[in-house]
Amino acid sequence: MTVTTYKWTIEKWHELVNSGVLDGQKVELLEHNIVNMSPEGIEHSYTTENVVIYLRNLLSNLAHVKESHPITLDNSEPEPDIAIVRLPETIYRNHHPYAEDIYWLIEISQRTLKKDLEQKSFTYARNSIPEYWVIDLQNKQVIVHTQPQDNKYLQLVTYQSGIILPLAFPEIEITLQKLLLF
Repeated sequence: MTVTTYKWTIEKWHELVNSGVLDGQKVELLEHNIVNMSPEGIEHSYTTENVVIYLRNLLSNLAHVKESHPITLDNSEPEPDIAIVRLPETIYRNHHPYAEDIYWLIEISQRTLKKDLEQKSFTYARNSIPEYWVIDLQNKQVIVHTQPQDNKYLQLVTYQSGIILPLAFPEIEITLQKLLLF
């Protein structure tokens, strides 16, 4: 017996979402497939909210900081925990941010480290997202991915203290204490 799986296009995905069939379902589109999203734990939710507030204050008038909303890529529409995207925010009235709108993405990882470091990293690198951060709550570290090429990031740097200078805004110092909340 042969099993055939349906590969969703962005257009068909949008039709499905707009139909209301997925209302109340925590799913996202990754690599043409509809996948379940993990429920947010308390530490994950608390960290996301505080990091968003911190980044919105730092990046005021430089970028829009989106929290847990879809982005539209080539064959995926994930919902990263945080997306730092170009202004003005009114350009997103008719579409989610596209790859070219994104400065960097952040995933807060509590129970999803493998998915964030493998599947999402692959998707983001393939779409040339210039910078991707994984805030690893279990190991109290931030893994910064840069230099996307051939479906992977060529440079990964792990931080446990200090500051990070984002590629898009190298004059902005982002303190790890504010990301890891320790």
